[in-house]
Formats: sequence, structure tokens, C-alpha cells
Amino acid sequence: MSHDLTPATAHERPSTPVAAPWLTVMNREIGVKLGDRAFVLSTVLTVLGIIGFTAFMFFMGERTTSYTVAATDEQSVTVVETARDSAGEQTTIDLESVGPDEACDLLNNDEVDAVVTRGDGEWVLTARHGMDGSLSGLLSDAAGDVTAQQNAAAAGTTTEQLAAGSEVRTRTLSDEPDRGVAANVLGFVFAMLFYTAAIIFGMAIANSVLEEKQNRVVEILATAIPVRHILYGKVAGNCLLAYAQIILYGAVGLLGVNVLGRAESIGWILEASGWFIGFFVVGFAAQASIWAVLGSLASRTEDLQSNTGPIMSVLIAALLVGLFAKGAWLSVASYVPLVSSVAMPVRMLTDTVQWWEPWLALGLCAIFGFIMFRVGERIYQRAVFQGGQALTWRKALKLER
Repeated sequence: MSHDLTPATAHERPSTPVAAPWLTVMNREIGVKLGDRAFVLSTVLTVLGIIGFTAFMFFMGERTTSYTVAATDEQSVTVVETARDSAGEQTTIDLESVGPDEACDLLNNDEVDAVVTRGDGEWVLTARHGMDGSLSGLLSDAAGDVTAQQNAAAAGTTTEQLAAGSEVRTRTLSDEPDRGVAANVLGFVFAMLFYTAAIIFGMAIANSVLEEKQNRVVEILATAIPVRHILYGKVAGNCLLAYAQIILYGAVGLLGVNVLGRAESIGWILEASGWFIGFFVVGFAAQASIWAVLGSLASRTEDLQSNTGPIMSVLIAALLVGLFAKGAWLSVASYVPLVSSVAMPVRMLTDTVQWWEPWLALGLCAIFGFIMFRVGERIYQRAVFQGGQALTWRKALKLER
């Protein structure tokens, strides 16, 4: 009579009961990842990058631009003074009132940025090489205003009377503000964060499963822990790490927004970021079990590299949708599970979305994730003990537990 006990049956009757076995595996996964220098270093570098970008934006926002402009006659002096008065708080213009020859010398010696002169029926702005666009615009507008005032005075009227009735009022059909560049940048950030986090932590799950399968560690664990709990712990541990990393990046970014003094003007980022985190939680959980299955189906690293093609295609599609999709394409993608994790938050940045739409998309993604988790659990328990050859999903489902 044979008493051979294979790992596949050993996990059904653990020799040493373990309290909350999935929690033990989860803690082990988190501990191994936190002990990985590459993971810790990449996280620290990313945080430093966010801080550096915030500091750069703060520096650019607070930087004062100074110009020195020479004027060769009384009318030119008036133009420069008008430009100086109309410049913003972070732009200063210093006036040098000199003769034409001296102005030319100052310009050649780079002591002034531009020279304003009054020609025959025109204004002349002279620079040594190229004139800064902001300075050119300020001086051109000032020259136009001064000329209009002079012409109005010659005609016995004022510029206000001449401009009466020319006011233009701009209105929009939507009450929502145009978020323009900020929305595009935030959409890019959402897409890249989801893609990179999915790759990093997804491959971590798959490689961990494959390594334990190759080293037969899973067979040892199965003598004390039900196999399905090994899967639960791996998925939960990597999900928590991914969520913690995303929340950390978001917290650092929002802190930067407050440092820049932009919290009130772009407070909508809080809502958009909140929805992104919600979709990321559900979206990553939906694919985590898929990565575990891919690791269990492989027998070597080369197998894993080849069978990740389908999910990689989905992640690339989500990235491309987040970066480039517009209109109807973006609307449809916002309801496709996994892709919706990027598409819906990006869509909410620029489009008017009904209150129920993100909840519907989130629900569809959660249902997809639950189905994949149940299927993945069945495949994992069958495939993780099968070494020597790579398996397909169909072959794994036909195996006996």
C-alpha cells in the first residue's frame, strides 16, 4: 500500500496549521520587496524627481526677468515707460535715455537688451542678435498705445472715445474652466504611473511565482499553507506595495502644488487624483492574479517573457489611450476593463462626465477582476506544481488538482 503524499494533496491537509496563512505570505512578499535595494532606490529616485520638478517649477514661477532698454528720443522714452508700467510683477524694465550713437555702443557691448527709436512714420526696435519675445511684445504694444494716444490727441479726441463699442466679451457654453496644458500633463502622469506600476509589480508577482516553482519552494510551502492562500498572499502583498507607492507619489505631488501656491486654482486635481487612485486599486487588483498565473504557467524565464504578450498589449493600449485618445474613442475605452483604469480618469479631466459613469466603469473593472481572480486561482493551483514544460491556460484548466 502506497502512502506517497504529493504536494498537490499535501496542501489540502496541512501538517502544521498556520493562522491566517495568506497574511504570512503577504508579509513575506512585502519584506522581500522592501529589502530589494533596486526597488527602494527607484522609489527614492522617483520621489526626489517629483521634489526636483516641484522646486524647478517654483523657481520658474518666482523668477524675475529684467531687461534694460535704451531710448533715443522723448517719444521713445514714453514707449519704454509705458511698457514698464504694463509689465507684470515678475518683469522689470530699466530705462536708459541716450543718444543714437551711444545707444548703438551700449547694444554692441551687451549693456542693453534693446533700443527703441522713432523712424519715419514707424517705430524701430533694435537688438544685437535676437530680441526676447516677451520684451518685443511689451514694447510693440506700448508703441501702439502711444501712437494711438498721439493720433487721438491730434484729432481732438481720446483713445477711449475712439475705442468705444469695441469691447469683446468671451463666453463659453460650458461653465467648466479650460484646464488646457495642466489637464494634458496630468493625463500623461496618470497613464505613465499606471503603466510603470503595473509592469514593475506585475512582473514581480510573476517572477516570484516562477522562482518558487523552479526552486520547488512552493511544494514546501504547500505542506503548511493551502495553495490558494499562497496566491492570495502574493496578490495582496504586491497590491499593497503598489498602492502605497502611488499614494506616496501623489502625496509628494500634492504637497508640491501647495508649495507652489496653486492649490486653489487647480483644486480639481484632488478629485481627478482621487478617482485615479480608485481606478488604479481596482485595475491593478484585476490584473494581479493574471500575472501570478503567467508565472505558474512558465517553467523558465524565457517562457515568462513570451507568454506576457497579451497582458503587455493591454497595458500598452491603456498607455496609448491615456496619451492620445480623444472623443468617442476615449469614451468607449473608459468602459473597457483595465484600459478604463487610465481612460476614465483622463476623460474626467477634460470632458463632462455624468456622476454614474465612473462608478459604472469601476464596477465593470471590479467584476472583470473578480472573474479573472477566480479563474486564476483554479489555474494557479493546477499549474504551479507542473515543471518541465510551459503550459497554456487551456491545458492548465484540464489538469487535475
